Amino acid sequence: MTAFAAPIAEQIWDMKYRLKQADGTPLDTSVEDTWRRIAKALAGAEADPEAWEGPFYDALSDFKYLPAGRIVAGAGTGRSVTLFNCFVMGTVPDSMGGIFDALKEAALTMQQGGGIGYDFSTIRPKGAAVSGVAADASGPLSFMDVWDAMCRTIMSAGSRRGAMMATLRCDHPDIEAFIEAKQDPARLRMFNVSVLATDPFMEAVEQDAPWDLVFDGKVYRTVRARDLWNKMMRATYDYAEPGVIFIDRINAENNLNYAETIAATNPCGEQPLPPYGACLLGSINLARLVEKPFDGGTIPDAALDDLVATAVRMMDNVVDASRFPLPEQAAEAQAKRRIGLGVTGLADALAMCGVRYGSDEAVALTEHWMARIANASYRASAMLAAEKGAFPLFDAVAYAKAPMVQRLDDDVQALIAEHGLRNALLTSIAPTGTISLFAGNVSSGIEPIFANSYTRKVLQPDGTRTEEEVVDFAVQAWRDLHGDTPLPEYFVTAQTLAPMDHVAMQAAAQPWVDSSISKTINVPADISFEAFKDVYAQAYATGCKGCTTYRPNDVTGSVLSVSEAEQKPQAIEAAEAATGEVVFLSEPLDRPSELEGNTYKVKWPDSEHALYITINDIVLNGHRRPFEVFINSKNMEHFAWTVALTRMISAVFRRGGDVSFVVEELKAVFDPRGGAWMQGKYVPSILAAIGGVIEKHMIATGFLAGEGMGLKSDPQAQVVNIGKRPGPACPSCGQYDMRMVEGCLTCASCGHSKCG
Repeated sequence: MTAFAAPIAEQIWDMKYRLKQADGTPLDTSVEDTWRRIAKALAGAEADPEAWEGPFYDALSDFKYLPAGRIVAGAGTGRSVTLFNCFVMGTVPDSMGGIFDALKEAALTMQQGGGIGYDFSTIRPKGAAVSGVAADASGPLSFMDVWDAMCRTIMSAGSRRGAMMATLRCDHPDIEAFIEAKQDPARLRMFNVSVLATDPFMEAVEQDAPWDLVFDGKVYRTVRARDLWNKMMRATYDYAEPGVIFIDRINAENNLNYAETIAATNPCGEQPLPPYGACLLGSINLARLVEKPFDGGTIPDAALDDLVATAVRMMDNVVDASRFPLPEQAAEAQAKRRIGLGVTGLADALAMCGVRYGSDEAVALTEHWMARIANASYRASAMLAAEKGAFPLFDAVAYAKAPMVQRLDDDVQALIAEHGLRNALLTSIAPTGTISLFAGNVSSGIEPIFANSYTRKVLQPDGTRTEEEVVDFAVQAWRDLHGDTPLPEYFVTAQTLAPMDHVAMQAAAQPWVDSSISKTINVPADISFEAFKDVYAQAYATGCKGCTTYRPNDVTGSVLSVSEAEQKPQAIEAAEAATGEVVFLSEPLDRPSELEGNTYKVKWPDSEHALYITINDIVLNGHRRPFEVFINSKNMEHFAWTVALTRMISAVFRRGGDVSFVVEELKAVFDPRGGAWMQGKYVPSILAAIGGVIEKHMIATGFLAGEGMGLKSDPQAQVVNIGKRPGPACPSCGQYDMRMVEGCLTCASCGHSKCG
């Protein structure tokens, strides 16, 4: 049996990818069984399956080729599942019936685990006339809220967190509201959002020209392009969203621009797709291909070419082996046979070759490897076309003009001209957080090494947690060869890199990626706003198709530290001495003998008696904040859960800090029996009604700024977070190990990621 490179790799395999019976009995007794299962399933699409099962197994062995997690988990299981990761849904019609038909399609797709992307630019702006009903339109953001609620509901029915991408054109009249939407910490949490920036807009920004906001040919108002750009940049600087997609460049560079127009991407941005487009992913693990690591290390060109050719054939077979949530998605996949072959372990491979990530040498080596992969991919697809036929929409004349094809070697262009292509597009660099852990904690995608090592808490069967060190693959390879010798200076991490080094690496790969790249440019919290804007300007100038940054902030999480010189409370010092770290620390507030509060009456239609909700407040440093909750009713069937609920909420309130999340969690609870209309609003459950009362009280007392809004300034809302712990807790395991990797918050403790 293959020895996993790290304990976390075996745990990820057992938890996510190992085939088991319904009662948990393993059917894959080893990871080799998993590889055999996948190889056999994908070879089944061949005329001679036995001839290809061996080569497919060899490609998978030793983690050299890593299919996306959905393929690893689903191929050969006999389950009717999709092997495609993400989808862009159909164009949203600008009608009530069409909008909710699109919502239904999204729910069906997400039910099977697919992430989805949508362009909401087709919905008329807020305040526009709706003919025939004497009403004004509510605008695209109101419908995004509906999608967000749907995603939370689908998530609650399964174990996987939903993932969605929303885009809006830079000339849509509601673009400013879109830019600001996620500044509310309780709104659109299930979405990533990105602005579709056109070339004319970028030119207008450069010239500080006026910019019309238009829908259906009508100019709603005119703004300064640079002001709009600065507003976008300020939101991203402060809140890490929206991202920016250079949509005209995507369409101009698209091999299929003669047959489709792209207006949206999958949730992490590496696959710009047309309506009903599907995203099929896999990665070459460069770290596993390095020969003579740390001693003139290299990746042999021939070995890379051969592995790429086999991977392309395997991925092409996935198109035929997979199920699809909707028939439109199946038809789109069959018509174009699009695949997205990328890389992972790039940063580790560079280190093992003695090259510093972000350096000129790293840029050159990345360009060489990516050019090699692109040429090998297109060569393999042309040879597959000769054997099995080109994809149905292939147009030889149009393809000869495609910018990507024109960059390829002459012999590859000649093969395409002679045989066509089996696959319309072939390369993409996707987030690989979970499969990278599965492969021994290799660096993700083309990202730098995130951390040389970190401590992970592991839940044991008896409920206790143990700690284990998780070491980066290249760092462990260095230790295996050199023991405790300090790492060479070419080992760098995401936290120490200059932002422009990130941009240079993304730009180096982009010419050889016909889809796009998922990459997060980590910037320090103290970067100036002007320097931050320069990152986006450089990304556009160097040919990138989009740009995503992450600067620590209060909404998505930040890394806080306490310097040695600062005074530490005695409780913190004691906890540090005992455990070496403090994740969260706050003592419960003492209860005064008298408190001021209010009582609210809630009449739920299905209950004979009303609920009476009392909320008492405490005043600290001149600020009033909730302290305890009591719920009373004559209906005794509510007694047990109302007592439990009030004790839990009161315990949370007494810890201080930002407790507004209690409202969000309660309001998100949906009763499967249905909700009720209360004061003109649909309330999905009695718990949601209680959450609404608490929110109403918080607004009335000044604790919240407004409905659906976050905490007002409050000197008591403090969290102590010492060491290297990002802010939010993992929704899967509860640990405070969420880190921004490739545009997705990813848990270092359990590997959970909404994009993984």
